[in-house]
Amino acid sequence: MRYPGFVLAAVLTSVMGLPAQAERGAQGQVNIIYWQAPSILNPYLSGGTKDLEAASLILEPLARYDETGSMVPWLAERIPTVENGDVSEDLTSIIWTLQEGLSWSDGTPVTAQDVKFTWDYCTAPGGGCAQAEKYSGIEAIDILDPRRVKLHFDGPMPFPYSAFIGAQSPILQKAQFADCLGPRAPECTAQNFAPVGTGPFVVEEFRPNDVITYTANPEYRDPAKPAFARVLFKGGGDATSAARAVLETGEFDYAWNLQLAPDVLSNMESAGRGRVVSAFGTLVERIVINLTDPARGLGPARSTRAHPHPFLSDAAVRQALSLAIDRALLVELGYGTAGRVTCNVLPAPAIYASDANDACKRQDIPRAKALLDMAGWIDSNGDGVRDKDGVALSLLFQTSTNAVRQDFQALIKQWWSQIGVETELRNIDASVFFGSDPGSPDTFQKFYADVQMYARNFDGTDPAAYLANWQCDKTPTPENQWQGSNISRYCSEAYDALIAQMQQTADISARAAIARAMNDRLMQEFILLPLVDRGRVAAHANSLGGVRLNVWDSELWNIADWHRKDL
Repeated sequence: MRYPGFVLAAVLTSVMGLPAQAERGAQGQVNIIYWQAPSILNPYLSGGTKDLEAASLILEPLARYDETGSMVPWLAERIPTVENGDVSEDLTSIIWTLQEGLSWSDGTPVTAQDVKFTWDYCTAPGGGCAQAEKYSGIEAIDILDPRRVKLHFDGPMPFPYSAFIGAQSPILQKAQFADCLGPRAPECTAQNFAPVGTGPFVVEEFRPNDVITYTANPEYRDPAKPAFARVLFKGGGDATSAARAVLETGEFDYAWNLQLAPDVLSNMESAGRGRVVSAFGTLVERIVINLTDPARGLGPARSTRAHPHPFLSDAAVRQALSLAIDRALLVELGYGTAGRVTCNVLPAPAIYASDANDACKRQDIPRAKALLDMAGWIDSNGDGVRDKDGVALSLLFQTSTNAVRQDFQALIKQWWSQIGVETELRNIDASVFFGSDPGSPDTFQKFYADVQMYARNFDGTDPAAYLANWQCDKTPTPENQWQGSNISRYCSEAYDALIAQMQQTADISARAAIARAMNDRLMQEFILLPLVDRGRVAAHANSLGGVRLNVWDSELWNIADWHRKDL
């Protein structure tokens, strides 16, 4: 078998066969709350999950992953394989065929031109595409006929399912975005705030960092769906108020990312209005290390590779920061059974999970101090902060505003002070922190701090595109409008070589070994510090049916099937 079993297991599965509702829009309005408010509805200009998921009601890919992690056709007629002739024997090309009769929400046909244009858009010179790694290795796309495109790779591509798969890589309408290529992409406000799509809903009104209203797409391919005529998508606030709005007051039907202590959620759920749901995937809460200098005095060159970080460039300092953290206590206080200690940035699927980094599971303050001593970092003036050559171990630690994250910051600051590291804490509104404004100084991509904390995961179950996030040329810079995915500014020829090797390896066991090696390199160089393997936690009203929590794609992936239940 040339492909992983999880790809072939559902090749013939189609989510279009789910039970249909009686009539499109017959069940009124569904209310959704994401306490991190969306700031844009173009997933190619944002790495924020809240933006990707808000856009997924409108924009759709050729294929996506269901709640089991199986790949299923979406806008495509079927999943291409070597066996059905759509993937070449030498693995250098793949053919995708659109379903017949697909329409954009403006009534025009979806064609192969739109598929090719999406690649043109993300790879346009001078642009900043947040999902560029999805299109790595594609050297050309041919339009075979109105429904078929052929992707040509620059070499054998053993896992050719990256471009146009999942919520991170949907199809854009060429007619709408044709004048938005390259540097013009962020200037196309009308397009980025109200894209024409194929999904079950269309934008009625979008107020960035506040609220979105959607209405049912009259051109949606299933005439009986969606069941709801409208969606109210409220952003902002905090996780506590979002959970309360579903579980206690009943104002909303669905709440996302309930990053709350387990006892808080349990008490709310006891009100009887809704239920908490969770599932584990690849979501890892982590501290990201800035390998470059974020000093304000550097002007436009701050947080760029032109200026290495004055002390985090020292691997001994990064390792000491990791050793000082009690991850088990963080899990206990912050997540309970919805969290697990992890020492990997790639915790799942099981075949990819490394056991080479388990030392991080035990806090070791004495060893952290000894490492800093050996590296020459001492407290020369008795102020409690270590220094060397006039540089003090004093850092700015930022994250998004959230009760659990602020608790984590306070604990970590305390532990770091025990090893002689001074920490200033900063929290930023999540809608801004995970926003896409290249002019904002407060986005996680711009990274104007020394370390920052957030969670990330990836679509699907193959980690190749995710691990390519740390490729040298994926670094956010002023030139790409800070849209790169290599947030640490890491650059290693050896790591890039592993990326290339994985792109050329078909055997699943060999691919897993390479993936573990890539994970281990990042972990053992302490480029980022994983803290918690987080289960996705959401809540929905007891009256809301059809919800199938998906940790491999957008949580809203099957919103066309949501409906109101009789209780």
